[in-house]
Amino acid sequence: MKNVSRFRRLARQLLALCLALCFVAADPAAALVTQADIDALKGDAGALKDQKKTLQAELDRLSKDKSQAMERKNNLDKQITATSSEIANVEEQISAYASLIAQSEADLADAQEREAAQYELFCDRVRAMEEQGEVSYWSVLFRASSFSDLLGRLDIINEIMDADQRVIDELKALQAEIEEKKSQLEASKAESEEAKAELVAKKKELSGLRDQANAVIQALAEDEAATEAEIDGLEDEQKQIQAEIQRLSRELAAQQAAQGQSSHSNPGGYIWPVDSRYITSTVGGRQSPGGIGSTNHKGTDIGRVGYTSPIYAAKAGTVIVSQRSSSYGEYVVISHGSGNTTLYGHMSQRKVSVGQYVSQGAVIGITGSTGNSTGPHLHFEITEGGVRVNPLSHGAEPRKGYLSGYTLSKSA
Repeated sequence: MKNVSRFRRLARQLLALCLALCFVAADPAAALVTQADIDALKGDAGALKDQKKTLQAELDRLSKDKSQAMERKNNLDKQITATSSEIANVEEQISAYASLIAQSEADLADAQEREAAQYELFCDRVRAMEEQGEVSYWSVLFRASSFSDLLGRLDIINEIMDADQRVIDELKALQAEIEEKKSQLEASKAESEEAKAELVAKKKELSGLRDQANAVIQALAEDEAATEAEIDGLEDEQKQIQAEIQRLSRELAAQQAAQGQSSHSNPGGYIWPVDSRYITSTVGGRQSPGGIGSTNHKGTDIGRVGYTSPIYAAKAGTVIVSQRSSSYGEYVVISHGSGNTTLYGHMSQRKVSVGQYVSQGAVIGITGSTGNSTGPHLHFEITEGGVRVNPLSHGAEPRKGYLSGYTLSKSA
């Protein structure tokens, strides 16, 4: 009966281990990131690559016509946007790989622990068999003292035989699982390193595109006839944009009035739209930057922002424009009430869409140099009562503008 008790104990241990394995397999927190998630990101990257091929073909066509300088600049801006999206995609892949690798390492460690426990169970079983000496399953049955004792012993023998085979099968399965997890882990690490190398290449490509875009504007400035033609065209576009802004502002005010909402203008109460306080160009007459900008500047240019600085809503309101133009590049306009708007130009990315309500200080975009721009900065405009005002000098208090504490560049 001593051997039977040992067999029963081993059977109970195996059953407990199997139940534990079932609970591990049913863990709802497992596999937060999968290879399928990363494959989906790669699919998005493929679509961006195709988009850039189309843009490059268009750029090659435009490069043959010197009169289409701004079209080339717009094309390069689009390529910059696509490349920035590619970079974001690769960065997301790298982050996903990091999570997947961490999960795989945890799964591998868990499988190795389970293998060790299963192997110990197997060793216990072997030691138990050795302690029995020459006693076989059949001899256990032949020792039955009665028919009922024989049936009981038969049940025990069946349990022991099943337990022996389950121990061995589970051990083999765990060993195969460990080898598979090791292989997947090494593959993920290799792909992660490839993505990191791709990220370096994409950032270098982005820098080159920005240099090309700035070079287009600089080359245009050297051609006096082309420069004058472009200035006329850009100023006409800005007039059309301003008229459209006023139309949309009135339309929004009418909609709000119909819904019983207040649409009265609320002058003042602005905050700086970027973290920089360095003014490179003010409202009014100026020396045209790069020879191609308007000499009757309608906004305030804020420099020292780079290509990655957040742009904030200067005041709460509703987005009425979020699009691209030749002059402003990627730009956003927010309505703050009847006839009161703010415009944010030359963004590298827009983060809001038309109709969206934004709180003061909300991030609405990222600084850049899209459109008629020779370097990264924010072109900022305030319109009150349908008239654009100078935020540096126009304000509720005499001789004090809405934006204060700034530094003027020597060329401003």
